[in-house]
Amino acid sequence: MQFYGTAPTHDLTYSDVFLVPSRSNVTSRLDVSLAPGDGSGASIPIVSANMNSVTGPRLAATLARRGGLGVLPQDMHPQDLEAAIVWVKSQPVAFDSPFVMSPDESVQEALAVVPPVEGHGIVLHDADGRYVGCLSALDLAAALPDARLGELLHGSRASIDAEDVPNGRAAFDLLDAAGLDFAPVLDHGRVIGTINRTSALRSTIYDPALDADGRLRVAAAIGVNGDIEGRAKALVASGVDVLVLDTAHGDQDSMRRAIHTVAGLRLGVPIVAGNVVTEQAVRDLVAAGADILKVGVGPGAMCTTRMMTAVGRPQFSAVLETAATARELGAHVWADGGVRYPRDVALALAAGGSSVMIGSWFAGTVEAPGRLQTDADGRLYKESWGMASTKAVQQRFERLSPYEQARKKLFAEGISSSSIYLDPLRPSVEDLLDMITTGLRSSFTYAGARSLTEFHDRALVGIQSAAGYEEGKALPVSW
Repeated sequence: MQFYGTAPTHDLTYSDVFLVPSRSNVTSRLDVSLAPGDGSGASIPIVSANMNSVTGPRLAATLARRGGLGVLPQDMHPQDLEAAIVWVKSQPVAFDSPFVMSPDESVQEALAVVPPVEGHGIVLHDADGRYVGCLSALDLAAALPDARLGELLHGSRASIDAEDVPNGRAAFDLLDAAGLDFAPVLDHGRVIGTINRTSALRSTIYDPALDADGRLRVAAAIGVNGDIEGRAKALVASGVDVLVLDTAHGDQDSMRRAIHTVAGLRLGVPIVAGNVVTEQAVRDLVAAGADILKVGVGPGAMCTTRMMTAVGRPQFSAVLETAATARELGAHVWADGGVRYPRDVALALAAGGSSVMIGSWFAGTVEAPGRLQTDADGRLYKESWGMASTKAVQQRFERLSPYEQARKKLFAEGISSSSIYLDPLRPSVEDLLDMITTGLRSSFTYAGARSLTEFHDRALVGIQSAAGYEEGKALPVSW
């Protein structure tokens, strides 16, 4: 990456900079590879944050199906975390993971899981686990809230036999010809997934992130205290593909010891460690055995660290410095936090990041943990909160005595509750991935880059005023 014109004399945020178009011979966005090449096995440079309100097993599986990587949070109980990893590994690669419910459950309960929009739906199984039918989300929209789901089944609902759709193109054509917006996929009468026209199309564009056994990849986070060795071994034994050693302040001795411990186990998976924002911290953590550094202190939407402590660093400059040092040492950087638009993802990669970690942006999606709620105006949302907030601390230490919990809460910081609204045009994390990766592919072509490595080298970055940033925004209303 090079700066266009004047080099900066102070640290920069994503809003302070822009990409300058360069001479290019890349003729198609589909000629671009977005693979990060950082050993994570991902094919797109998108990682979901290890936040309780962001990454659960469903979002992790969906993200991996499109080439990204989900990081399950460390706050999950060990048995729940193991079950989540096993569930992700069992999910279909070619089809979507079904939302399974009972015929006795209500429409209201179903609408807390899927929004009433095209392309989504639920599969109904009886008490013995047998498939009895399916309902599209649009069917739910027209039904009474207290109606039983089984009562809405009238006649036979169209389904697809897995043998009839050997690839995404065939699935798209079949759905289009039948006029279906959603359908279950069956194998000898057993539901193995669901599909809609858009997901069929996506399967022809995205390359899934798969392990050596052809299963979806997933990462998991652990802290830097307690039985680190035991937890790391257990997670890898469960099938986790990447270990993330996570604490708010990664530049500390306990992090170095934790990395050294896990690296010494030689578990055969990449070790991610953070968070840090300086060159020296990168050098220290890589020397301890880290393969990837998680970079960012304070830029997250749910984070109040900078306002509470004055600690942190503008994210673009933090990524730029740490990525240069990591590259010199044969390591990589994940830019964690501060992403509000697809442009920010492109700028994080231009600064040298191999992947970008996204949190709150993904919290308001169908696949994120938590139930859909409706506000007074009928808008759908999910709740999100920071991982240092009172709510997160209460979940993390719920097994402690009330006195010890109270002591922990006394020092909590961050936002405990925020309503993250679903975009009615992009309710799924896959919809957001489409928007982000489309923008990234265009960014690469403007830079004349066919790969992330070329983008790192060819990106030309300018510095702008606040007015320059505002000028780049679309006008939301008429003149």
